[in-house]
Amino acid sequence: MEAGSRERERLPLSLLLLYGFPSFAGAAMLVPIYIHLPKFYSDVVGVPLGFLAIGIAGARALDALSDPLVGWLSDRTNSRFGRRRPYIALGAPLCAIAFYALFAPPERLDVGQASTWFAISFVAYFVLHTVYALPHYALGPELTLDYHERTRLFGYREAFAILGTVIAAAAPGALMSAGGLSERAAFRDLGFVFAIALAVSCWILAVRVKERPEFATRTSNPFVPGVRRALRNQPFRVLLGSYVVGSAAGAIPGTFMPFFNAYVIRPENEAGWLATYLAAYFGAGFLFLPVWLWAARRFGKKPTWLASFAFGISGGAGMFFLDRGDTLATLALIIWSGSSFGAGLFLGPSIQADVIDYDELHTGKRREAQYTAFWAMLPKFVAIPSAAIPIAVLATLGYRPNVEQTPEVVLAIRAIFALLPAFFSALAFVVAMRFPIDERAHQRIRAGIAAHARGESAIDPLTGERVLPPNQRAVDEDTGWFLDHFSRRELQSYLGSGGGVFQRRVAFAVTLALGVCVGASMIVASRVTSLEEDPGPVAVMAIVVAGFALAVTCYHLVRLWQARRLAHGAVDRSVVTAWLDGAARDESLVVAAVE
Repeated sequence: MEAGSRERERLPLSLLLLYGFPSFAGAAMLVPIYIHLPKFYSDVVGVPLGFLAIGIAGARALDALSDPLVGWLSDRTNSRFGRRRPYIALGAPLCAIAFYALFAPPERLDVGQASTWFAISFVAYFVLHTVYALPHYALGPELTLDYHERTRLFGYREAFAILGTVIAAAAPGALMSAGGLSERAAFRDLGFVFAIALAVSCWILAVRVKERPEFATRTSNPFVPGVRRALRNQPFRVLLGSYVVGSAAGAIPGTFMPFFNAYVIRPENEAGWLATYLAAYFGAGFLFLPVWLWAARRFGKKPTWLASFAFGISGGAGMFFLDRGDTLATLALIIWSGSSFGAGLFLGPSIQADVIDYDELHTGKRREAQYTAFWAMLPKFVAIPSAAIPIAVLATLGYRPNVEQTPEVVLAIRAIFALLPAFFSALAFVVAMRFPIDERAHQRIRAGIAAHARGESAIDPLTGERVLPPNQRAVDEDTGWFLDHFSRRELQSYLGSGGGVFQRRVAFAVTLALGVCVGASMIVASRVTSLEEDPGPVAVMAIVVAGFALAVTCYHLVRLWQARRLAHGAVDRSVVTAWLDGAARDESLVVAAVE
């Protein structure tokens, strides 16, 4: 892409602000949920810590169903308001109500009632958050197709997110220390303010920002084949792998910062220092954001992204050696780690948009929301145990709120807070090194998409494969998407053994997934016998497994229905053979490119 064309695609400041501002309230809401909520409900509201672990795991496990469903629905929505804006306009106000309820539990509730209040409001918040946030994030990649302008767009969005995070991190401590409010009153008031900000900003976005009509009019793809084709996207697999591993590094510190501050550093003004640490971490991220934006334009997205890992790894590991009274040393390390916080926030979505373009080169579809759902959902299945299991471990080791902890508990808090995130960050760095799309490759991807629009073939810049337009391939597009309900081995079984064996293979997958779901649910039922008893980390993991297995069961049930159609002759066997021949060729090219 020439410099002139980049200038023509430069987004106006008004659009950058309108798209970015909802992230201010959205991020501000997540801070008290990830950082303050466990301790608030345990120490103030009185909900048992074991129930909190179960509730957090259960609510987030539902994302295995809600994330892909909302993504698929948003991509295939065809209304005069667009694919994204209806969900943003509807979901944001409802999410705001659920958030306020979560942080405004009535004081008259007993333990059982408070636990029920937490469970309902927590689940409602995350389901409704998906309804508005996923389409909002999916809107970004289509607002500009320029390699560097995407970095600018997401930089603005994450600047608002970090600003909201800074305010949300500092506000509770400030309201309690300087304002004299109780913890309940502080969170109730903040919940009201952030709820109003979210609803208003999303409504303005839905009214003022327009979508690309040419994307919305394209034929959408079936759900299951969309999943399978996404998993064949090699840049997607690398990026997703880095996200999945790195999500553990992001989930643990937020949950454990209050525990680390209260029981390891133990400052005299606990609430004040916690607010200072959180404000310093996110404030450093906000102040250094322009530096990372400059670096991404000067050196490229991938080198800048990789460089940002070093700060979190070194700063996190250094905190393991801190002890009681090390307030200033903690502050210095938090600022060091936080200086790279913003880089991953805007570089990740900008790189995601390039991966979505690569998918368009091969499929002819614009599937922003489906890809965004993958990036949102799968890391949560690492983040769930990363956040919930350590809490359950503390309970198992004898953690009791508002008292001095045993040396074993203090050591566990220190190790979980400092060493585990550093380890997972280092592992994510190793995975990220394999990401293959740079600016030059992206230019060739966009050129290939333009060639397809003219009815010409294109060259995949990552594999060297010649890619025909979707409507010119040996197997027509609709049939190809239908056959992608199945793996190569399943289709070979169909050709070799007939429809009966083929259907039994798919039915076995349904049975296996359902059996895992039922088995995990039985483990949970056997361990969660009372709200007052700690269910332990096994029950937490069982909930995560049950949620994921339920999603997999639904996935295979869809495949079973399509398997019956194929077995009854929906596609001629010669067409299946031609499809397998093409899939084998594509697979060999991808393997060669990876090697």
